[in-house]
Amino acid sequence: MEINLITEALKFMMLGMGVVFSFLVILIFVLKAQGALLTKYFPEKEKETTRKPQNSSASNQTAKVAAIVAAVQHHKNLKG
Repeated sequence: MEINLITEALKFMMLGMGVVFSFLVILIFVLKAQGALLTKYFPEKEKETTRKPQNSSASNQTAKVAAIVAAVQHHKNLKG
């Protein structure tokens, strides 16, 4: 009797896992088809790339250093 119940439980588990796996595979194909249709009928517009000046990175670096120094000073003042 117990073996029969275990067998039935395993059958239901495999059936449930099979249904979920099948649903996920179908979902992947539907999403890929949807993506293909969207790119076919609504192509992405080309973006114009603009280059930033090189001195901007130096300015960013200075801002980062200033923020770090301010954070360390604030932390030291709180522990004080």
